[in-house]
Amino acid sequence: MNRFLILIGGTILLFSSCKKPDYQKITDNPELYRVTEKKLNDIILENNFPPVIASRNYAYANIAAYEVISAQNPKKFQSLAGQIKHLTATPKPAPGVEIDYPFASLLAFCYVGNAVTFPEGSMDEYVDALKQKAKEAGMPSEVFENSVNYSNAVAKHIMKWSKTDHYAQTRSASKYTVTKKEGRWIPTPPMYSQALEPHWGEIRPLILDSASQVAPPPPPLFDMKDINSPFYQDVLEVKSIGARLTEEQKQIADFWDDNAFKLNVVGHATFGTKKFSPGGHWMNIVGIASETCKADFGSTVCAYTETSIALFDAFINCWYFKYKYNLVRPETVITKYLDPDWKTYIQTPSFPEYVSGHAVISAAAAEVLTYQFGDNFAYRDTSESEFGIAPRSFRSFREAAKEAGISRVYGGIHFKNSCLVGTQEGQQVGQLVLKKLQMKIKKS
Repeated sequence: MNRFLILIGGTILLFSSCKKPDYQKITDNPELYRVTEKKLNDIILENNFPPVIASRNYAYANIAAYEVISAQNPKKFQSLAGQIKHLTATPKPAPGVEIDYPFASLLAFCYVGNAVTFPEGSMDEYVDALKQKAKEAGMPSEVFENSVNYSNAVAKHIMKWSKTDHYAQTRSASKYTVTKKEGRWIPTPPMYSQALEPHWGEIRPLILDSASQVAPPPPPLFDMKDINSPFYQDVLEVKSIGARLTEEQKQIADFWDDNAFKLNVVGHATFGTKKFSPGGHWMNIVGIASETCKADFGSTVCAYTETSIALFDAFINCWYFKYKYNLVRPETVITKYLDPDWKTYIQTPSFPEYVSGHAVISAAAAEVLTYQFGDNFAYRDTSESEFGIAPRSFRSFREAAKEAGISRVYGGIHFKNSCLVGTQEGQQVGQLVLKKLQMKIKKS
């Protein structure tokens, strides 16, 4: 928490060195939005939110922030009302009421972020710090009250709408039943966790007509009797790659691991370590891109929002097919049929194999980011530095997405076919989002 207060305080100090402090120079600052996004990301990390639930948190918080910015400048940023499923017109401020829209946008983000995460009130201290710094920077009390009231109105509207997405119903839905049928997913070591969110494909998408709108081809049929069968060959490929991993491949696997909670077993001791979820990693990439190209506040909010929408729908789409095909993981097959001592390089997650979630969501995010910031956008991804993993540089978002997909083969947790198909699936999801959404209005 302290580092966020320091960052906000540092922003204040920077501008207070000017002759006439201007609170708008504090609030209308894309770096402050990036810091706020990172605050939510860290709360999600600290509380072990699974990747699919994390994507819901990012989407609704950013949509609330974006709707405030749209109200400020509807000719530049078109409201999402009527564009995404069942979202009605967002409240508009009364004529003549002076509002600091960037400040209200930050508060709306935090209020919704607070409501969809736990423990309840996780962002309260951060919100108090934002308000205090706005006052210290000279924001008039009337503007302050108007901004707070408007942010509350937008946040309440978004929260009411969010509660109709079938999330609550999936909390009490039936649990996954493990079957002994060959080729079906079963829990894997060391955690042997139950299946993660088997009903996520029932969540309402934001853009897709249905969870199954973008459909991958069926995976190869399970067959460990015929060495020449496509499935057997896929298994051998994972085993072969894992046996001769280069240092570069290990670094790629570690960089894109994004395991929200890894159980480490050392002798008789066990302990957990946390990282960003895959969606959290891509939210961080949005911030890096925004900072690299010096995007303004509104454009930064827009990029985060459209990317979070793509991630949300991509997870729903991917999870629908994961549990439809319910395919076994490489680890289970290899240790049963080929080598009982074989180990994956990274830990196998607790859900079915086909298709690769990393491949799908990364490709979807990359399509949106390519639209937002341009193709061949070179950047240095420092997202994993705080976990002791060296940065990686990419020539484009699509290049990064392809690497994220293939990283799962290096990690030993996916078949290559699943990653290649998943990348294509994610690209289609991302392109549908771009086709159906009109957000940042470009001048003709």
